[in-house]
Amino acid sequence: MRRSALALGLALLIAAPAAPEVQAQAAYDLIIRGGQVLDGTGNPWFNADVGVRDGRIATVGDLTGATATRELDARGLTVAPGFIDIHSHATFTGTNDWQRAAPSLVAQGITTVVINQDGRSPWPIRDQIETMRERGHGPNVVALIGHGQVRDLAMEGDVQRTMTPAEIERLRTLVREGMADGAWGFSAATEYNPGRWSDTDELVAVAEEVRPGGGVFVHHQRSEGSDPMWYWPSRDEPGPPNLIDAVLETIEVAERTGTPTVASHLKAKGAHYWGTSHTVIRLINEARDRGVPIYGDQYYYETTGSDGNTVLIPAWAVTAGRRLLSEEGTEGNPTPADAIARLLEDEAGARDLRRDVAHEIRRRGGPDRLFILAHPDEELVGLTLAELIERWELSPVDAAFRLQLEGDRSSRGGARMRGYSLSEVDIIAYTPHDWMLTASDAGIGTGSGGLVHPRFYGTFPRRIARYARDLELTSIGHAVRSASSLPAQVLGMRDRGLVREGFHADLVLFSVEEIQDRATLFEPHQFPDGIPYVLVGGTFVVDGGEVTGALPGRVLTPAEDR
Repeated sequence: MRRSALALGLALLIAAPAAPEVQAQAAYDLIIRGGQVLDGTGNPWFNADVGVRDGRIATVGDLTGATATRELDARGLTVAPGFIDIHSHATFTGTNDWQRAAPSLVAQGITTVVINQDGRSPWPIRDQIETMRERGHGPNVVALIGHGQVRDLAMEGDVQRTMTPAEIERLRTLVREGMADGAWGFSAATEYNPGRWSDTDELVAVAEEVRPGGGVFVHHQRSEGSDPMWYWPSRDEPGPPNLIDAVLETIEVAERTGTPTVASHLKAKGAHYWGTSHTVIRLINEARDRGVPIYGDQYYYETTGSDGNTVLIPAWAVTAGRRLLSEEGTEGNPTPADAIARLLEDEAGARDLRRDVAHEIRRRGGPDRLFILAHPDEELVGLTLAELIERWELSPVDAAFRLQLEGDRSSRGGARMRGYSLSEVDIIAYTPHDWMLTASDAGIGTGSGGLVHPRFYGTFPRRIARYARDLELTSIGHAVRSASSLPAQVLGMRDRGLVREGFHADLVLFSVEEIQDRATLFEPHQFPDGIPYVLVGGTFVVDGGEVTGALPGRVLTPAEDR
C-alpha cells in the first residue's frame, strides 16, 4: 500500500506542469529608469528605477525586464519628491484653466500648496473646497482657516481691540467648524489688520482648537524687523514689537498648545536690523531643545512682497497736507503732490515728514537698494535712489520729495519703487537649519503680465541652485528635504514627501547641473531651467520641460490624507 501511494504521488508530480522559475512582473503605468533618487529624507542619492501604478509609487529598485505604458530615461537626472509649499498665496476658485494649472508653481517642482495664508480665507471653508474640487487644479491644495476672517466674524467687525471671553468662545466655534469642513489648521498675520489687535491668549485659543484635528499654525508674525509695517516714528508710541518679540510670541503659542507652528518667511528687515537672524536662530534652537514644535520657512530673495510697492511718502502726510489746503479754502481734491508741497511749508509737518521718510528709506534697505520700477520719466526707471541722489545732488529725503513733486503727481510717492530690505547675510544664516522649510510666499504666474516678485517662478530651484549647489551651504539632499519630507512632517502627512513605495507619485525630476531660477526684478515671468518633469499623482504637469496644463491635483484634508 505504501509503495502504491508513493508511485501515485510520483506520477502526479511528473504529470503536473512545471512552475515557472520567475513569475511575470506586473506592468506599470510609468517606469522612471536610471535616475539618482534623493528620497526626501536628506540622505545621499542612490541609483534606482521608480515604478508608478495608479497614481502611487509601486516600486523603488531594479525594474530590469519590467514593462510600462510609458518609460522615462532619467539618466543624468535626480528623482525627488514633489515640493510642498507651506506658504502659498495661490488661488484656485477662478474659471481660467491655465491659471488653475498654476504654471509658475509646477514648473518649479511644486506639487502641493498650503493656501489661505496671512489670516485671510474665504468663509465657509467648505464652499471654497467644493469649488476647487469642481473646477480642478494642477497641484494638490491644503486649505487653512484665516484667523483674521474668523476674528472679524466673531467680533462682528469691531476688531480694533482684544476679544471678550464670549467672543473667544464664538471664535473657537468657528474654528471647529472650519476644521470639520476640511481645513488643515489656521494662519494668522498679526502685523496686519485685524490680527494686529489680537493678543497671545487669543492665538493660543485658536491653536488649542486645531490641534485635536492634527492642525498646524502658520504665523506671519507681528514684526519682521525693528518695528511693524504700520509703525511711523512721528505718529506711533515708541517700543512697538520687533522681530525678537514676535518670535518669542510664536514660540509661546507653540509651547503652550503643542501645535506644530511655523514662523512665516523668517527674515531680518531693514538696513539697521541685518544680522538679527542669529538671535532668532538661537531662540528657536533653544525652544526646540525644550521640545517645542516650532519651525520656520523662508524664500531666498533679498526683497519682500511689500518691498515691491515701496512708497516713501506716508499716507498720513497726504491727509495732513490736504487738511491744511482745505483750511485755506482750496477747493477740489488736491493731488498727493499738492498736499506734500503744502505740508513741507509747515514747520512741524515738515519735521515729522522728514523723520518718517528717513525711517522708511532705512527700513527698505537704504538708498542704494531702492530701485525705481515706474516713473513718468522713463530714463529714471531702473535707477536707485542713491543714483538719483548723486545726479540731483540732494539728500536721500529731499530726493524722495523730488520724486513726489516731479513724478506722478496723482500718486503718493510719485514713483513705483522696489526696496531690497533684506540681506543675504541673514538668508545664509537661516538656510542650513534642519527646522527651516522652503516656501514661496507667492501667488500664481501664468507666464505674462505685469511685474511680480521673482519668487513666483524661482523660489524652489533657487534654493537648490544657489544655496546648495553653488554656495554649498547644505547638501542637495538637505535642500530637497526642506521642501518635501519636512513640510510633510509638519503637516502630519504619512504618504507624501518621500520617494517610497506606497506613497503618492508626486515627483520632480531635475538636473543638478542645469537647475536654475531665471526670474528677475524686471523680467519675472521666466520659468526655471533644469526641471524637465513634474508629476502630481502620477500625471505629468511638466513634461519635457513644458507645462502641460493638466489638472490632477486634489484638495487634501486631514480626514482623508493623514
